[in-house]
Amino acid sequence: MKSASAAVTVLPGIRSISRVAALLAGVLLVAFALVFSSATAASAHDELASSNPEPGATLETVPEAIELTFTNVPATIGSEVQVLDESGENWAEGDVSITDTVATQAIGAGAPAGTYTVNWRVVSSDSHPIEGTFEFTASGGGTASETPNASAGTAGPIETGEPEAIDEEPAADSGVSWGVILMVAVLIALAVVLALGARRRLKQGNNDAG
Repeated sequence: MKSASAAVTVLPGIRSISRVAALLAGVLLVAFALVFSSATAASAHDELASSNPEPGATLETVPEAIELTFTNVPATIGSEVQVLDESGENWAEGDVSITDTVATQAIGAGAPAGTYTVNWRVVSSDSHPIEGTFEFTASGGGTASETPNASAGTAGPIETGEPEAIDEEPAADSGVSWGVILMVAVLIALAVVLALGARRRLKQGNNDAG
């Protein structure tokens, strides 16, 4: 009779351990999924969402400015846009202006009709430089000016170098936020507590059976 009673007492403890093990496995799967999804999202750099004019567009006249819209707010420091005509002359006037996610580059007055190549380079919100190029065509020139504010340039991608120092120190590129790490730690701690509780119940059941 004592052996049968011990078996009845031990079996619930074994079932409890099995449930805790399954729960622990689920917690670890959730934790790894959170870490992986956070790292994947953090590793993606900002991108150019749209531009005005659009790549390949044909306009009646040369626009007064180029507008580049990004998926996040780029840094002002280190941003550069070239607007090169067919002869390689750069008609970008002044510095790049950034408002929210839009970077604007003014075009000097008197820009001639023709095909233009826009080379851009900005520092994304994660402190990494990103760049690209596209073309548009203007059937007519821009507003006339006695002295066009333009400088000679060479068509082609802007050379990507180390971005200038940014006022705010860039966050460490760990790929995992502290919030996710804290959540994972809490989940693991909860699983450990449940496992220890089940172990104590199993030990107590064995003592009672003895």
